[in-house]
Amino acid sequence: MTESKSVASPFHGIFFDLDGTLVDTAPDLVAATNLLLVARNLAPKPYEVLRPHASAGARGLLQGAFGITPEHPDFIPLRDEFFLNYEKALLVHSKLFDGMDDLLKIMEEANLPWGIVTNKSERFTNPLTELMGLRERAVSTVSGDTTPHAKPHPEPILHAARIANIDPTKSIYVGDDIRDVIAGRAAGMLTVAAAYGYCGCKEPPELWGADYLIHHPLDLLKIIFPNRG
Repeated sequence: MTESKSVASPFHGIFFDLDGTLVDTAPDLVAATNLLLVARNLAPKPYEVLRPHASAGARGLLQGAFGITPEHPDFIPLRDEFFLNYEKALLVHSKLFDGMDDLLKIMEEANLPWGIVTNKSERFTNPLTELMGLRERAVSTVSGDTTPHAKPHPEPILHAARIANIDPTKSIYVGDDIRDVIAGRAAGMLTVAAAYGYCGCKEPPELWGADYLIHHPLDLLKIIFPNRG
């Protein structure tokens, strides 16, 4: 799929959440979680049960697998073991969502920059995006521990825009969790809810207050290139 470079966008930049929006990382995240259960002689959870928790990272996955929150005394040791499991196998089955590479190529050919803003820690974001060849393509990559704040605080998104020298008020943020919409709006960006992602919060994406809702990555084209033929 190709697109003419002459196609213009009214936006100056597009920023994406990582897990559940840009990359389908749930298979490897769920695998790392189920290793915790197996190590304790517990039955692994079905993929479909844990997938919605993937956008919330260790916090969400441990709640889905063990029913515990960060306040539980077992949370920290389980989280650290989960991190070790995931670090050893973070790119086994993870891949770009179908259509995402075509979308990125179209934007790149139109000289429309794109970046990544995730709550995933740099410990995992950097090697994953480097191995996938995404880090060199993105104008900025900001993780959950890059700034003193994580989403839904707007600072990570604003930081990504500053790195790229892009006006956030002329940009879009795309994410699959309500906190992405909250953070994007607070940063002054138009927001897009990715309904194809994990969408693990209680409210359906239609109720997140996003400016747009998409069901496939390529649905973003009609938003960012409204004059595209």
